[in-house]
Amino acid sequence: MKQVISQFMLSWRQIAIVALLSCSSAQADEYADVSQLVRAGKSSEALNRADQYLATQPKDPQMRFIKGVILRDTGKTNEAIATFTKLTEDYPELPEPYNNLAVLYAGQSQFDKARNALEMAIRTNPSYSTAHENLGDIYAKLASQAYNKALQLDNTNQAVPPKLALIREIFSTSLAKAPRPAATATGNTTAPTTVASAKPPASVAPTPLPTPPVAAPAPKPVVTAPVVPTPAPTPPVVSPPTATTADGAAVANVEAAVAAWARAWSARDVKAYLASYGKDFDTPGSMSRKAWEEERQQRIASKASITVKVDKLSVSINGTHAVAKFLQDYKAGGLAVSSHKTLDFTKVGDHWQIVKETVGN
Repeated sequence: MKQVISQFMLSWRQIAIVALLSCSSAQADEYADVSQLVRAGKSSEALNRADQYLATQPKDPQMRFIKGVILRDTGKTNEAIATFTKLTEDYPELPEPYNNLAVLYAGQSQFDKARNALEMAIRTNPSYSTAHENLGDIYAKLASQAYNKALQLDNTNQAVPPKLALIREIFSTSLAKAPRPAATATGNTTAPTTVASAKPPASVAPTPLPTPPVAAPAPKPVVTAPVVPTPAPTPPVVSPPTATTADGAAVANVEAAVAAWARAWSARDVKAYLASYGKDFDTPGSMSRKAWEEERQQRIASKASITVKVDKLSVSINGTHAVAKFLQDYKAGGLAVSSHKTLDFTKVGDHWQIVKETVGN
């Protein structure tokens, strides 16, 4: 879900935390009730209800996340920062609190802190596309500040104004986009979804397309004599192409590769897990392949148990390239996270290997 959550940044987005913790139906009801109060504009009642719940369940990450959103929406920015900061300390493996923390810092023009928070989000989950996009916006804002400072120090430098103008044009375009109000939380009877929020600007209607001119009706031709055309030969009926046996086999092989990857991850078999990734795998950020493998090995080995389930798998084939999309359910100890994932594969010999991994729709 893409949301505009800041007035000064390019496409600042927020992401949902889905099923942060395995919860009972009673817990799900609590999340839904608080979310309903927020949607009804009863922020004070929602905050009181959240505090009552946290008095008995102080470590619950889902309700703490919701509370942070409510605090931000009610203008209690410093308390919201404290809430998300504590969440990052107690659950460092979750990237979403880092992202929300960055949005709050950016709203205070503390761009260095925002950058640090986003870099932590990406380090926690290198496939977190939202944090990558937000980090790009932070770099653009920092560049704007640097160019302004350069002009203050030397206003004769002719190389700076075009660069600064480009940055300003980007931000001007961003503010002209039609933003949508940020949701606070979405109730769900089994796995409630909360969405990080920041104060959105007013909606702007999209620019309507120009209406094409209506052409005047053409005059009717004068028919002098009927002309009977010679009938054209009837074209042959061509049946639509069907999937070949080879394509079906390729799909089955990619599905098997996804299953083997999830199985190795669940078994904490680092060697088999890393072998699922091809030598051309697009490592996140500027990480080297060696650094990425070391980080993955450390993260997998640090978990006492891991369960990875793949659901709603869809595979498309294009020659030696394949794309697998599915819903991933990840559990490690008491933590449970559900997310959409896409794996890009390339066929190497008789094997399909992962060359790109992304999280989100």
